Amino acid sequence: MILHPSKWIDVEKKAKNPPPQILFAFIKWCLQGSYPVLFLASFASIASGVIETYTAALIGFVVDYLLDSSPQNLFEEKGLMLLAIIAFLFFIRPIFFFLSNYMQSIVVSPGIRSLISIKLHRWTLGHSKSFFDNDFAGRIAQKEIQASRALTDVIVELIHTVLFALASVLASFAVISFIDWRAGIIVFLWFCGFYALMAYFMPRIKKTSSKRASAQAEASGQIVDTVSNISLVKLFSNTYHEDKAAINAFSKLKYAIINYGKKIVLFRTCILVYASSIFVAVTSCTIFFWTKGMVTPGDVVAAGSIAMRLMMMAGWVSFSLMAIYTNLGEVEDAMLTLAIPHGMKDKKNAKELEISEANIEFKNVSFSYGLKTGGLKDICVSIQQGEKLGVVGASGAGKSTLMSLLMRFYDAEKGNVFIDENDVRDVSQESLRRHISVVSQETSMFNRTARDNIAYGCPSPTENDIVSAAKNAGAHEFILDLVDNQGRKGYDAYLGERGVKLSGGQRQRIALARAIIKDAPILVLDEATSALDSEVESVIQKSLEHIMVGKTVFAIAHRLSTIAHMDRIIVLEGGQIIEQGTHSSLLKNNGVYASYWSRQSGGFIGFDIAAE
Repeated sequence: MILHPSKWIDVEKKAKNPPPQILFAFIKWCLQGSYPVLFLASFASIASGVIETYTAALIGFVVDYLLDSSPQNLFEEKGLMLLAIIAFLFFIRPIFFFLSNYMQSIVVSPGIRSLISIKLHRWTLGHSKSFFDNDFAGRIAQKEIQASRALTDVIVELIHTVLFALASVLASFAVISFIDWRAGIIVFLWFCGFYALMAYFMPRIKKTSSKRASAQAEASGQIVDTVSNISLVKLFSNTYHEDKAAINAFSKLKYAIINYGKKIVLFRTCILVYASSIFVAVTSCTIFFWTKGMVTPGDVVAAGSIAMRLMMMAGWVSFSLMAIYTNLGEVEDAMLTLAIPHGMKDKKNAKELEISEANIEFKNVSFSYGLKTGGLKDICVSIQQGEKLGVVGASGAGKSTLMSLLMRFYDAEKGNVFIDENDVRDVSQESLRRHISVVSQETSMFNRTARDNIAYGCPSPTENDIVSAAKNAGAHEFILDLVDNQGRKGYDAYLGERGVKLSGGQRQRIALARAIIKDAPILVLDEATSALDSEVESVIQKSLEHIMVGKTVFAIAHRLSTIAHMDRIIVLEGGQIIEQGTHSSLLKNNGVYASYWSRQSGGFIGFDIAAE
């Protein structure tokens, strides 16, 4: 059974090793799994190159056949040979032409691009959160697309052009040497000069191409950053500032393109002059030998046709090599961004986390993002199965850092984080986060349907599960009223990039529905109701009380009313726990927590009433 061309290359095959940071090793890593297909495509291209060279020489052979035969007896004497030439032109040549182009356009190009794109995207997704925090989202996406497109072009050009050309040169050398060995030497020497010319120009073109690609990615990142925050630009009337930033980015790109263009103009001029030399040299040589009676007129025509073809092909090949080195520069530029080692790795023997009781323990945990000051200092806190812990503190006190360590976005610099006595560093990150539902302060939405955004927390939910989660989160009613720009309604409506078509409160309710449907044993709430008005917050609080039953809850809040009912509250200051207890006991202590409550409940009068 013949496989469909889309199946010739297994584009979903996972890479066994991380990508190297050396260009050609990186290319080899990207192409793993495609070598049999590339070999077949190479064979077809080489065969086509040889056949095309002999096709160019046919006219010379035909001339000799005509000179060796009388017009009256041509078909009797040379008929079989002429039929063979016709069969060659109408059957053998088209078959190899079809095979070569079929492999290039239908098998190799789409297959290789998909293979590279999936591998790179899979590797990129494995980077730590800090990798994405430290770069433009648009720039990272640009690098992925740039690498897959450029490397695909490199492979296609190498097979379809370079191998084809090399086969043509070798076949040309063979045919012309057969005519006269001295003419063959001319072809060989010309090829050596052509190689030297390429060796000089190509690395320089690659270098300028890499700089051009870097400037392009920077400009793209600047534009994406501006467009992604267009509301902020409009609110602060800062179009002028963004205009200047774009001008600066595109000015760098302009000069990078100019430098690249200078190299290209010089290269093209040199190659045009040099390419002409093969036709002049070979034709002059064979004509001279014809005058001495050493070659036939057909030999002169055949050698001249092949030399003319080499001259024409030199320009074509040089432009392809220029494109290859340009693309290699872009691949190398993308590699330097994407192929860096993962900052957060699973251990080789990392096990799948299995939770029976969902106990959490921070044991002597310190973390300061690699700095000497700030962060967490010697945190010790245990959360038992089903216990609800509230975490409060001023901005920068370490609340979100504590949550990030629990989620293993970072590893503790000192101490350990345990879940059910399993150090989070000893389990796979996927299995760890699979057991934790999160509703964060900064809600994330895909530009997909409301249904898809809610169902993201569960692999295969039913429609009833989705609607039930939306109702429990207070989102069902407004979802029914959604209509996108394509006329799709309700749960089928798209939410726009990052959920821009929703209010902050609506986004948070969908995020809460996503956490509800995930139904993980650990629930993390990071300012989960911060964007809700008082009426909606009251509804959500009741929903939270329902879904928190039996779960271990880790809740961060500035709005203390949202955590007043927690079993225990810890107060962070300067990365340390300075107070902990129930809401009532902390108020009685009249400490930091009590001062927070006082300010949020209307001053000291409110505090006194609440404390009584």
